[in-house]
Amino acid sequence: MRYSKGAEASSIAYSLIETAKENGLNAYKYLSYLFEELPNIPFKEEPELLQVHLPWSPTVQQQCK
Repeated sequence: MRYSKGAEASSIAYSLIETAKENGLNAYKYLSYLFEELPNIPFKEEPELLQVHLPWSPTVQQQCK
């Protein structure tokens, strides 16, 4: 089955929001944090750099509650 790009983008956004909520974060703050931080890291070349941006990381927990 093939999904539209809009449906895929929506599912990603909803997943991020729900994961943030499940980890006790303010979803708006978490999305803002990601939009500010992710463009500045070369995560395609070094995917392990994403670890510090996951909702359960101490840095994210501190900044996005």
